[in-house]
Amino acid sequence: MPRSSSRAAEPAAAPVPAGAALLSSGLDHLLGYLLALAEVPTTAAFRRHVGGPFGLRPVEFTLLMLLQANQRASATQVRHALRMPAPHVTTLVDRLAERGLLQRGRDPHDGRAVRITLTAEGAALAGRLQAVAAHMEDEVQAALTAAERTTLRRLLKKLAGAQPG
Repeated sequence: MPRSSSRAAEPAAAPVPAGAALLSSGLDHLLGYLLALAEVPTTAAFRRHVGGPFGLRPVEFTLLMLLQANQRASATQVRHALRMPAPHVTTLVDRLAERGLLQRGRDPHDGRAVRITLTAEGAALAGRLQAVAAHMEDEVQAALTAAERTTLRRLLKKLAGAQPG
């Protein structure tokens, strides 16, 4: 026996002509869809300014910037900051260490802990990347006012800190 629905059937939309832009009104309320759209120019700018010229992936760039800001970090701190499983952190650190950009060492206060720091080459690169990133961010956010940029960052930080459930 068919179930009855309390929702009235919506009339079918007319087909979109070939070559015309698709309607996105069924998706415009979805944050994930809007974030995915915003990611396209952001990723393109990253590749143009950082990925291509410096041969870095976004997560590698992020780790270099974190170490520049904090001077050193434990693998656990990196795992939490990047929200990555420990084996992925190990692979990430290995890749950047092989490039001579960071190094591992024993923490002098806790011999069991590994301390990750930038090498001189890594620190120099991080300094250059900071200037490049500022230009890249200005390009990506050119359509936003200063107040909108601040609001966007504040809201994204709030969402990033939200716990599931």
